[in-house]
Amino acid sequence: MHKMTRIAASVGVAAGLAAGSVAAEAAESWRMATPWSGGPWLERDAETFATYVNQLTGGDVEIEVFPGGTLGGALRVTNTVKSGVAEVSHNYINYDYGTDPTAALLAGHSSGLTPEEFMLWMYEGGGVELYEEFRREVFDVVAFPCSILGTEIFLHSNKKVETLEDFQGLRLRTSGAWAEIASRLGASTVVMAGGEIYSALERGVIDAAEWGSPEMNRPTGFQEVAQYVVLPGVHQSGGFLECQVNQEAWDGLSEEQQELLRLAGKLSVYDSWLASSFADLDAYQELIDGPNEMVQLDQSFINAIYEETEKWENQYAAENEWFARVLESQRSFKESMTRWPEYRLPIGGTNN
Repeated sequence: MHKMTRIAASVGVAAGLAAGSVAAEAAESWRMATPWSGGPWLERDAETFATYVNQLTGGDVEIEVFPGGTLGGALRVTNTVKSGVAEVSHNYINYDYGTDPTAALLAGHSSGLTPEEFMLWMYEGGGVELYEEFRREVFDVVAFPCSILGTEIFLHSNKKVETLEDFQGLRLRTSGAWAEIASRLGASTVVMAGGEIYSALERGVIDAAEWGSPEMNRPTGFQEVAQYVVLPGVHQSGGFLECQVNQEAWDGLSEEQQELLRLAGKLSVYDSWLASSFADLDAYQELIDGPNEMVQLDQSFINAIYEETEKWENQYAAENEWFARVLESQRSFKESMTRWPEYRLPIGGTNN
């Protein structure tokens, strides 16, 4: 497996490669499938990756980004790439949770890693190597992270949810592992594409929905059709989006070009973390200043989520070798991170 180098050094190497030995016989024109109907994940993050690929390869690989549903089902992007309908994708691995629940650990799940912890584990703790190996072996596509997910809003809801009792029977739009864990905790869950959520909330088809961070949710308008904003996002404290490449298209690249695409993904992750983290501050303030009622989950409900998540993790680790490998790696990393508060100031520094 490749070892991801540090960004600063990699960019210098990339520049030399792009100018010299990487030149291909003819430029590759690739189509990118996505699940996104619009918003930052499509208009910023997917386009950012495409731009980096074009720049780093000196124009030898050009990518055209398509919105969700254009090249195949919005929730079946992996199949679109595997079949060759699209050569590349910008995708959420959790949409493949039904095929292998290990996807949830790599996408982010309840009681998982924060965005900063996820980046450390991914690029310094062996996560990116596990990620690519898992996707190749189980799904027959090449995949690597190319966008970070911030801590999400727990719910945009038309029912006030504070306690576990409030959660019982809640008609909830979600996906991946949280759909299963939330069901165990008493919710009635449904999986639907992001473009369908607004209408479902407005018409009362669902009571509540989770989708993304404050910035990601702002353009969706969920706050216009749901009275309550429920926090914190314990169900998704952080995570990643991925870029997948069709195996045949990947094999048609030189080794240098392949490494440049991985580098484009790493650079895109960093860019998305900067942009989304900063934008979340303004988007969250808008929610505070707006007409919605801000609701904080009761600590007893948060504890129940953590307990049920651990049961879920242990169950799948006992029966799925890939799940056990990734979970062991993440738990070991999380244990090492418990030392952080001993030498790092809390966000905002001291109160002096």
